[in-house]
Amino acid sequence: MEIALITGSAGLIGAESVRFFSKKGFKVAGIDNDMRRVFFGEEASTEWSRRKLESEIKNYVHYSEDIRDKAAMEAIFKKYNKDIKLIIHTAAQPSHDWAAKDPFTDFTVNANGTLTLLEMTRQYCPDAVFIFTSTNKVYGDTPNSLPLVELETRWEIDESHPYYKNGIDESMSVDHTKHSLFGASKLAADVLVQEYGRYFNMKTACFRGGCLTGPGHSPTVLHGFLAYLMKCAATGTHYTIYGYKGKQVRDNIHSFDLVNAFWHFYQKPRIGEVYNMGGGRHSNCSMLEAIAMCEEITGKKMNYSYTETNRIGDHIWWISDVSKFKSHYPGWNYKYNLKDILVEIYRNSVFSKIQ
Repeated sequence: MEIALITGSAGLIGAESVRFFSKKGFKVAGIDNDMRRVFFGEEASTEWSRRKLESEIKNYVHYSEDIRDKAAMEAIFKKYNKDIKLIIHTAAQPSHDWAAKDPFTDFTVNANGTLTLLEMTRQYCPDAVFIFTSTNKVYGDTPNSLPLVELETRWEIDESHPYYKNGIDESMSVDHTKHSLFGASKLAADVLVQEYGRYFNMKTACFRGGCLTGPGHSPTVLHGFLAYLMKCAATGTHYTIYGYKGKQVRDNIHSFDLVNAFWHFYQKPRIGEVYNMGGGRHSNCSMLEAIAMCEEITGKKMNYSYTETNRIGDHIWWISDVSKFKSHYPGWNYKYNLKDILVEIYRNSVFSKIQ
């Protein structure tokens, strides 16, 4: 049987990948040791998701191992060997703020863990497709130097700029910028994924995500913007906006749409590829616009406040240009828009019952 090996398999993108690829006939080996609980506390634990996968997905097997543990990873890769046709690497330390508190853990999880997985792939299943969930933070705060215009509810890029129509493409420099330590560790992993592709002729890809979201998130104050915002809206929990007048813009892509992009890449893989991947012009919002939508959906006024201090290295405006991916895979398109995403999070997530 063909094996899909998925790291971070109980997380948002990992669990979506488990469900998607199990339906495609893969046996799925998931690796997830619930480090999210270590990073962000009990409320962010993915244990509920792991239990759900194990009970619902017959062709799923779970390994509670650490991706930094070379011996443990080697044992798993040895077990399945060349039956592994696909690796989807979603495991990560995902927070700017947390990385600054413990740079060693951040870097070893994001960079060293990725290196371990790439080398195991090269040794045991070099023909497999290796997909890495990278981040737009590899570009650092360079997007903040774009010519931005302040509108009533959002920052927007000047209409004369090439990025206005579709968003930011992959040609933006990753150098001479403030990444945050998280951005630096993810960039190290991103470059490794590209290099294993180009140097060893492996089928690797980096998907540089904007805001990845959906009802499968275990949101917390430090990670999971849209899902955490809706959690606060539904429960009355206080929410803090950090800087930029609440007009900072993010594009948001549903986990299904991202994983469906993985499927398209898997069917026709390329060598050492890089894609910006987010909601693009199809699905984006400012913080103020997202709050208004949450209030409309829940029928409740949000309990929030504003502080002038923005998060270090945070983007004022980010919209992903997905044109490159669409040109390579014209059969792919979005299923969900922004309102679809928020309504589904509200209706189907675990916290929608806590009202």
